[in-house]
Amino acid sequence: MHTVSFPGLGWTFELNPVAFSLFGLEVRWYGVIITIGIIAAFCYAYFRATKTEQIHPDHLYNLALFTIPLGIVGARFIYVATKWEDYKGDFFKIIDIRSGGLAIYGAIIFGGATVITYCLVKKLSVWKVVDAVAPGVMLAQAIGRWGNFVNAEAYGSSANVDNLFCRMEIGGVCYHPTFLYESLWNLIGFALINLIFYRKKKFDGEIFFLYIGWYGFGRAWIELLRTDSLYIGPLKFSVVVGFLSFVASIIGLILLSAKRKKDDAEIKAGVEYTPKFARAAAAVEAEPVIPETADEPETEPAQTEEVSADSPADEQENGES
Repeated sequence: MHTVSFPGLGWTFELNPVAFSLFGLEVRWYGVIITIGIIAAFCYAYFRATKTEQIHPDHLYNLALFTIPLGIVGARFIYVATKWEDYKGDFFKIIDIRSGGLAIYGAIIFGGATVITYCLVKKLSVWKVVDAVAPGVMLAQAIGRWGNFVNAEAYGSSANVDNLFCRMEIGGVCYHPTFLYESLWNLIGFALINLIFYRKKKFDGEIFFLYIGWYGFGRAWIELLRTDSLYIGPLKFSVVVGFLSFVASIIGLILLSAKRKKDDAEIKAGVEYTPKFARAAAAVEAEPVIPETADEPETEPAQTEEVSADSPADEQENGES
């Protein structure tokens, strides 16, 4: 059991990480909440892909079958890779995800690579698919962070929190509730992208880059407050990837926007050229056409037959027989 309280709000929770047992196997709330997030992400992606992006539903089922398990593998892979000293030489410990240890960026990287590969094989528009999927992933992240709450983990430092109205207390010490910060950040981002930006979408890929920019920027700053971060050397892994994602999103939006403007200009030029061409063609068609005739050989005028003076009539008149 975990006791988590929010003194500024007057709330106290007694949390049991185990939701229920099935045939002697403990099923934890963390796994249940993550599963709910995955289902929510799929439902949203299905709606957007089929209704907005006109993608056949079968592709969504196929993507889910490949992306979800590979995303879990990726989340575990990145976690283990950044804590290799704790896992090297113990294969069963490496694959024991029930003991905890998933990195969301690993799921995004592996899942994203799977989506791109599938789209290339099936000749689908990568940008349309990732636009449909990205907001759903953000919704799943907003939901999934509450699994950290049940486990009483993923909180921040205890510095400068005495006057924070939403500070969380665990074991008599108050901390930044970074799980709550990230959940709310993702929820706000999902609402903005889904309700505003998607309705005004100007080009394919726009929603995807808005997602990685919003999430990356927020995650990087929130991660600076955490005390349980994964590291690459002296640097926090999620801070580095978060800021790189933010920069990549800006570059991606600029490039795709420029491409859209170029395409629009070419289409406009084509529309202006077509009427001119049509008018010229109509003018040519309106000109009288003189059919060409083959040279005919000259012929001599027909000669009329002259009647002889000694015609039968004359002979009768002369008494000749």
